Amino acid sequence: MPAGSCHRAVVVFPRTFLTVALSTVLAAPFSGLAAESALTTTLQKTGSEVTLMSVHFRDTHIGWAVGSGGTVLKTIDGGQKWKKQSSGTTILLTGVLFADEKAGWIIGANGTIRASRDGGVTWAPQVVDTQVPLYGISFVSPQEGWVVGGNGTILHTIDGGSHWTDQSSSTTAALYAVHFLTPLRGTTVGAVGTVLSTEDGGATWTAQETQGSVTLFDVYFSDPSTGWVVGNAGAMFHTTDGGNRWVDRTLPCTKTCRRLTDLLRVRFTDAKTGWTVGERGMLYRTTDGGFTWQEHGAIANVSLFGLSFPEALQGWASGEKGTIVHLKIGR
Repeated sequence: MPAGSCHRAVVVFPRTFLTVALSTVLAAPFSGLAAESALTTTLQKTGSEVTLMSVHFRDTHIGWAVGSGGTVLKTIDGGQKWKKQSSGTTILLTGVLFADEKAGWIIGANGTIRASRDGGVTWAPQVVDTQVPLYGISFVSPQEGWVVGGNGTILHTIDGGSHWTDQSSSTTAALYAVHFLTPLRGTTVGAVGTVLSTEDGGATWTAQETQGSVTLFDVYFSDPSTGWVVGNAGAMFHTTDGGNRWVDRTLPCTKTCRRLTDLLRVRFTDAKTGWTVGERGMLYRTTDGGFTWQEHGAIANVSLFGLSFPEALQGWASGEKGTIVHLKIGR
């Protein structure tokens, strides 16, 4: 940990999924970027008070958010209005993803996977041979995708989820996120610094070394070579060779830092522009490929668990108390 960093106890991510809220502290108000790239944040009205663990936008109009109590929300106007959809379950939902406007999946506790073929109007359960909580989901087409979760679980489908098969991860660590750019190359991350990669669609998974044992919550690759993972206590690692080598970019405490922020989601819209959000509503942005990160303070008074950017200039973050924040770059 860099000199001058704060030290604190590690927050165990599964407690989040048991709806034990992270503490929230109202940070200094956001001051904005330079005029030519000003960031506007708008709190959207969802009509919900549940924790929204995941948000996913197919484009700048159509998006979904999911969370506790089996909640599924959908918008067709960029979040100006959110409408609740019936998920058919009251299970805590941790992830949502649509491969196109109609075909989507939600995942959650107790091995829950449910699929929709009508844009979320109806959801049907899919059969999996596990009861572990499922945390991460990635699809490369409406037919092929992966889901990861507790006890090193990795599930794979090639028929849209009609059948799910186990892939051997050779770990018992909880896996919290997975990202595939192609049907062959993917990465999953999780507890105790776990980073696993595959180059054969998950037939074999290889452990990668990050030189850290911190819990990792998310992974995202902007291209086959360039990827990022984020996690507990500001943890951030960067690769430029597909994961063969990971460089520690952990965010240090600044002069105003009370304690290091758990980073829960990361997304890049191109090789240079990236975003990460986490507890206490904190938002960070980079425009130089992650060499420096600008702290934007708290964009909400709650912790943020979901992040989606359907295009470079607009994104959405979701979190506790039904919170969804619209992020927009421009004058």
